[in-house]
This record gives sequence, structure tokens and C-alpha cells, in this order.
Amino acid sequence: MSVTVPRNQVRAAAAGVAVTFGLNGVAVATWFARVPAARDALGLTPGALGLLLLSMSFGACLAMLTAGEVTHRLRPKLTVSVSAVTVAVGLAVAGVGIGAYPSPWLTAIGIFTLGYGSGLCDVAMNVEAAEVERAIGKTVMPRFHAMWSLGTVAAAGMASFAAWAVLPVTAHLAVVAVVVAGGTLVAARTYRFAGEADHGRGSGVLAAWREPRTLLIGLLVLVLAFTEGTANDWVAVAFIDGHEFDPALGALVFGVFVTTMTFGRIFGTILLDRWGRVPAIALSMVLAAAGVAVAVFASSALVAVVGVGVWGLGTALGFPVGMSAAADDPARAAARVSVVAVIGYTAFLAGPPLVGFLGNEVGVLRALLIVPMLLLPALALVPMLKPVKESSTP
Repeated sequence: MSVTVPRNQVRAAAAGVAVTFGLNGVAVATWFARVPAARDALGLTPGALGLLLLSMSFGACLAMLTAGEVTHRLRPKLTVSVSAVTVAVGLAVAGVGIGAYPSPWLTAIGIFTLGYGSGLCDVAMNVEAAEVERAIGKTVMPRFHAMWSLGTVAAAGMASFAAWAVLPVTAHLAVVAVVVAGGTLVAARTYRFAGEADHGRGSGVLAAWREPRTLLIGLLVLVLAFTEGTANDWVAVAFIDGHEFDPALGALVFGVFVTTMTFGRIFGTILLDRWGRVPAIALSMVLAAAGVAVAVFASSALVAVVGVGVWGLGTALGFPVGMSAAADDPARAAARVSVVAVIGYTAFLAGPPLVGFLGNEVGVLRALLIVPMLLLPALALVPMLKPVKESSTP
């Protein structure tokens, strides 16, 4: 960072980043928690639902392809502001497509727009977060991601109440859209950093695509994102179909997942500081795999929910540590975060239809077993997370 920022402005920027993460989590989780309602309102099979969910993932991945360059040119503050409006529009359109004017196509357009705005915001807020972390001089990235998780917890609780109260999905998503847009625009006003960007240079995104470490971190993040995304998209549906929960309880199961994931992100920094990235992430991946197995095979509904909690705990650190590892060297932090995010978000592109089509064959609950089948081989990639020294040149 070339300009020294006063400590009060650093603190304000940290608060603004935290709010941005939280509201982004609210927006995304509001949709995830109302997936069962969308499925029922539109009369979708598991395979058709998987294709609908693909719309959001495709929007996010499309955003990720250019988010590094956009953030470099516009800076995080303006990029986050634009993305907030995009997310709000997407939520509102999806709500209309589910409730006021039921249409799979209109819903798909809405969640595509939601995914695009969320993907753009994801890279920009992580770049700002990395600079804030550097200015503070302490590891805080997982706690920013914990704010995202807290946002999902709040959204899951609100969605469960909305389902219980039979609140129209259109009204629910419209209210959330207004809150997310307004809150994020206010939060972005506190941003004080431009990442590593020197606007006389290119962003370095193309060069980052040729770096083996960056690509391997991206591949690991892909598996970790698939682990998280599968729960986001399918855990409520799986428990409704496989364990015969009602929709309100299904939303609460999703809430258990995001609650334990939040807990892991808040307190997981203790493990990271004590053991380092590699042992902590290896342990978390094993926990996630074990949690999925318990959630699928448990004969007791309570034990199955405990399995979901372990799954959430094991998922907690993967994505934020991947972002931190990509940003180890500030010389190309935005470019590398962008590349890792693009690769990681491929999981959200391929995951929904993959689990959906498997669900057509074996049921959605058993289809969740694809998660440990990917997690365990991916343990071989964990050493890529070892910290690297900053380069002296860009």
C-alpha cells in the first residue's frame, strides 16, 4: 500500500468491509433458504431444479472472469457499489418469478443477475479486505468471512420465519433487496484502499493464470467451494425429501450449517495461528467429509442434524484461507484473488446440476456423498496454502 491511511480510517474501512460481507451473505442465503419454496411453486424435479440453480452459478462465474480487471480499474469502492444494485435487482426479479408471476425463466434471469452481482462483489470486497488486513497487521480475513456467514445465519432465520408465517416469496425477497442495496452502498463509502492497483499498469490477471501455485490453490478452493455450495443449494431439500422434514425445519437445518460455519470462522483463527494453514485446513476437510457421511446415513434425525453441524464446522476455513493464500503477495493480490475465485466458483457452476442429476438417480440425500468423494483426494493440494514471501517487484 503506497499511501499511509490514518488508523481511524482503517477501522472505518474494516467495519465497512465487514458490513459488505454480511449483507452479501444475507442476499445469497435468502435465495438458498427459499429454494424449496421455488421448487414447489414452479413444480421442478431435482434435475430441473439443478438447472435452475445453474443460472446463479453461471452469473457468478461470468462476473469472476472480469472481476479482477474491473476491480483494478474501478477500485473496490465503486465496484462494490455497482454490485450492490445488481444483487438487489436480481433478488427482486427472482421473487417475482417465484411468486407474483411464476416462471422458471424469469426466476433464472433473477438469480443469474443475483449471481453476477454477488460474484463481482466477492472479488472486490476480498481485495479491500486483504488491504485492510495488511494495514491492521493481524490475521482478520476469516473473521470478515465470518460476517458473511453471520449474514447467512440471519437470512436463514428470517427465511424460516417467512416460511412459517406463509409470507409471499415476492415480498420477502423485495424487502431483502432494499436492505442489501441500501446497507452496502452506505458501507462502501468507508472504503479507503485501491488494492495493489497502479492505474498506469495492467491488472496482471493474465500472468496470474500462468502461475502453478495460484492454479493449484484455485483447484483446492474449487473443491472447498463445492463442499460449501452443495450444502447451500441442497441441504434443505435433502432433509425435506430424505429425512421428511417440513419446509420450515428444512430452512432451520440450513441455519445449523451456516451457524457452525460461522463459529468456525470466528474461532478458527486460533487453530490457524497455533498450527498453521496446512494442518488446520487438512483437519477441517476431514471433519467436513465425516459430517456429510453422518448427515446422509444417520437413522436419527437429530444425529443427522449434528452431522450437518460438523459439515459446517469443517467448511468454515477453506474459502477464506484460500483467498488469504492468493493474496499473500500484495504485488498481484487482486489478480490472484480473481483467478482463484474464478476457478473456485466453477464449483457453483457444476455443483447444482451434478447433485441434481445424481438426485434423480439415488435421491438428493444420497447424492450429497459426492462431497467426501471429492474432499479426500483434494487433501493432496493442501500444502499449496503454505505462506509465501512478498515479492519486491510487481
